[in-house]
Amino acid sequence: MPKKTRKSPVRKKKAIKRSMHWFKKWFLSVLIIFGFVFVSYIGYLDYIVRKQFEGKRWSIPARVYASPVEIYRGYRLTAEKFEDLLLQLHYRRDYHLSSEGTYNKKGQQINVKTRGFIFWDKRQESHQLRINFSDVAITKIINLTSAKEMPIVRMDPEQIGSFYPTRKEDRVLIKLEKTPDALIQGLMATEDRDFYHHFGVSFKAIARALWVNFRAGSVVQGGSTITQQLVKNFYLTAERSLWRKVNEAFMALILEFRYQKDEILEAYLNEIYLGQDGASSVHGFGLASEFYFGRPLLNLPLQDIAALVALVRGPSYYDPRRHVDRSVKRRNLVLTEMHQQGYITKKQMQEAKKQKLRIISRTHRSVNRYPGFLGLVKRQLRQEYREDDLTSEGLRVFTTLDTRVQNILENKISQKLKVLEKRTRTNDLETAAIVTRRESGEIVALAGGRDPRGVGFNRALDAVRPIGSLIKPVVYLTALEYPDRYTITTNVSDTAIEVKGRKGQTWKPKNYDNKEHGDVEFHTALAHSYNLATVHIGMDVGIARIAKTLRNLGVSRPVNLYPSLLLGASPLTPLEVTQMYQTLAGDGFATPLRSIRAVIAADGERLQSYPYTVRQTVDPAATYITNRILQEVMNEGTGRSAYLYMPKEFGLVGKTGTSNKLRDSWFAGFSGDYLSVIWMGRDDNKPSGLTGASGALQLWIALMRKISTQPVDLIPPDNIEMIWIDPANGLLANEACDGAERFPYVIGSAPDEESLCVSQKVNRAKTWFNNFIKDNFQ
Repeated sequence: MPKKTRKSPVRKKKAIKRSMHWFKKWFLSVLIIFGFVFVSYIGYLDYIVRKQFEGKRWSIPARVYASPVEIYRGYRLTAEKFEDLLLQLHYRRDYHLSSEGTYNKKGQQINVKTRGFIFWDKRQESHQLRINFSDVAITKIINLTSAKEMPIVRMDPEQIGSFYPTRKEDRVLIKLEKTPDALIQGLMATEDRDFYHHFGVSFKAIARALWVNFRAGSVVQGGSTITQQLVKNFYLTAERSLWRKVNEAFMALILEFRYQKDEILEAYLNEIYLGQDGASSVHGFGLASEFYFGRPLLNLPLQDIAALVALVRGPSYYDPRRHVDRSVKRRNLVLTEMHQQGYITKKQMQEAKKQKLRIISRTHRSVNRYPGFLGLVKRQLRQEYREDDLTSEGLRVFTTLDTRVQNILENKISQKLKVLEKRTRTNDLETAAIVTRRESGEIVALAGGRDPRGVGFNRALDAVRPIGSLIKPVVYLTALEYPDRYTITTNVSDTAIEVKGRKGQTWKPKNYDNKEHGDVEFHTALAHSYNLATVHIGMDVGIARIAKTLRNLGVSRPVNLYPSLLLGASPLTPLEVTQMYQTLAGDGFATPLRSIRAVIAADGERLQSYPYTVRQTVDPAATYITNRILQEVMNEGTGRSAYLYMPKEFGLVGKTGTSNKLRDSWFAGFSGDYLSVIWMGRDDNKPSGLTGASGALQLWIALMRKISTQPVDLIPPDNIEMIWIDPANGLLANEACDGAERFPYVIGSAPDEESLCVSQKVNRAKTWFNNFIKDNFQ
């Protein structure tokens, strides 16, 4: 039997040595690879940290403001309405007026401490005011600091919306040097006592938190440092995993290595998530202060600052609006910690704990409250700013919106459409409305549909609809620019007419009542909206000339030069109709419609202003006569129902419009202070059952009787003379002629033949007597 061979000890040692050598090489290779991967990954994390921290850290949405209310002696505003305004601006009652944005009321007197605000044209400081009221208006405004009367005060404007980036985050940036000491102390006491001593991760804090939480039987203290919390909010997702915690620790160490403690703390103050405002998240203590307390951070007392610090641990769980008891308990714990750390005295702690939470009602400042109007604002801004600038640069946009008028408009739309649907037994009525200031063209209210919060199709801007008889003033205005052919009393034919088309087809227009009225005076034809007379005038003047007048009135949309243009077959949007009638309301001077007053940067630099501009585009004399006839429309024509509800002395100017088969109901008209254009119809283009008078005019009346306070004062140009005319024959008369009326004429265009009544003896006697009275007793 053969003997077993044995390895010698020497060979065995060599084998072990070779194995160890191979293992060392393998281990060293793995270590090098791991080291390379680790260093590369740390380099990647370092790149991520530096890229975002050193670049633009936050996308700040543009904030959009309504037109500020300016108050003065004589301003028609009651004490109750002014208090409503203050509440709308989130002022709160405070007998002592201890901070900006507070007021108190006693009878017909309101004391208020206004907020300082940076407007587009100046910085307005906070004022402490005493405002006295009568039953209808402000009687006096006293500055309580100087004891002097103030001629005018501009209130801070209401924020009506924001333009957000993809991530709907909002914040009000604050500087560390302007942050209340109590906020820093509260954070140090509860979130990171060793902030200025650790390197991003604090094992001491972790151990302390474990011990405190064990003794309390619940989580009352966290182990994450402020730096780790910033990393979690700024760079990472909300995912709960070991890998995320590892990344958080490494990135915290990198952040601490790269940047100063104060830079990290300032970023934390602006980044930390502190609540939810609808679809928008509330980040940073600057915005949270306004969101919960309606005041700037610098104006918050100790107890309110402690309530904000309490939110850090869980904004939803400690939400002071939904969970008052939890919020108070957590706030008091923050105050206790601040006392134990020596930041506040025992007395300060006890006094602060006694105070109730003074949380304002939910403001929804992030919600775009008037989407129709804001759609117009954004459309105009896009002509000059990139989308990224609008949603990330913190622009402040000051608009022309008057929230009082807008709210009235929305209320009247809701009421009137329900009534009209019942009356016509139709459903799905829609509307669009635009209101401007007559003297400036500023858009003060806009509705894109019956749903005031609808964000879909904006009919005021995009509904292109036939305007019907709203075009007729353009036809008559064009004719009046030729005073040698047409005057206000020229006889025109309201008889059947056939117009041959280019392809041989024949157009046979008809009047709304299917009747012919023979020869009628020029003003009567427009006042009663006679179609046949309008076509006769338009064909005589020329369709191309009428299209040119339409362009001069501010309508840039191309129109087809067909005869049907004369009766409004060419469609326009409500915005275009408003521009057209704005020029009429401006006495022939074109004023571009404005929804924006100014845009300023986040640092207060004025970027863009939208000044009031005006230029003459149509003949003022012809415009004056046209407006006089449109007053006749309101007195005895299709607009006469307005005077059932509004004072006769208002001298309203307006025109109804109705398209074929009652598909579209229009009204455009103005008083002394406002121009309003209303459209009603259906989106499916089916008949609405409404004429301009039975539909749009009724909403116009309901709106204007609530907002308008000034009558129309048409001032004739220098080349207009007022002439007495005998309506029986259209010849010259005088005031002594029975039934004589005064009409405006361009100088030299009036009739030169006298009516028989002028030469009658009775007339001469009346004339002599009237002249004698004027010369001797007036």
